[in-house]
Amino acid sequence: MKRKWLLFMLTAMTAILLAACGAGDKSEDKASGDAAKEEAGGEFRIGMEAGYPPFNWTQQDDANGAVKIADNAEYAGGYDVQMAKKIAEGLGKELVIVKMEWDGLVPALQSKKIDAIVAGMSPTEERKQTIDFTENYYTSDFVMVIKKGSKYEDAKSIQDFSGAKVTSQLNTSNYNVIDQIKGVEKQTAMENFSAMRVALEAGKIDGYVAERPEGISAAAANDKFTFVSFEEGFDTDISNTSIAVGLRKGDASLDKINEILKGISEDDRQKIMEEAILQQPAAQ
Repeated sequence: MKRKWLLFMLTAMTAILLAACGAGDKSEDKASGDAAKEEAGGEFRIGMEAGYPPFNWTQQDDANGAVKIADNAEYAGGYDVQMAKKIAEGLGKELVIVKMEWDGLVPALQSKKIDAIVAGMSPTEERKQTIDFTENYYTSDFVMVIKKGSKYEDAKSIQDFSGAKVTSQLNTSNYNVIDQIKGVEKQTAMENFSAMRVALEAGKIDGYVAERPEGISAAAANDKFTFVSFEEGFDTDISNTSIAVGLRKGDASLDKINEILKGISEDDRQKIMEEAILQQPAAQ
């Protein structure tokens, strides 16, 4: 009887151990599968203001390929959104747009609240001290947005704006270059270009420095606006008028994103920008 009992116990324990090992193998297989799935898919969370047309803006529906903003009933559209969609597709990830203030973009990236900044951000040397950038996905130049009929409409040089009330966006190279205008009345920097357009129409400022797409965009949105391109313009590094994707230092996806961007021709980029200028909401 004792031998039979011992044999029964050994058989039972063996069965239990085998079952446990099998469950462990299945658990490990599932964990491995989940990790592989996460690597292949997952989310590509990008931060932007959604208030800097034609690069990015906010709208009420998904017209013209706009993408719903995370935790928000509104949608984001514009050049940056279309480029972000191409990047996310190339990475095999779902695009998620996080709307936030300009000054919060870099901190959000560093704290991993977002995976990238796709927000019309220039890869300046100062910013490169804290984050990495991809190759440029758009290159432009600085212009001055003014009201039609203004005494500055025939300006050829930035120095023709001596005595003018000029501003631009807070913490941008656009705002810094204003100092190159001798005798300019440099105004307090503003949070976004929508506020600048309001100030310009109200006569509180004579003009604001922007990149060419914003100049075209402002003139298209308001027939009282135009912009000045300079024969003798601002002295600035090309990095200040170029746009790139911001990433955390050492991000492993840098090379892959550069590869994706390289696959988008210059003609396609210009076409996307032209469409963004035409599609921007009039209110912005």
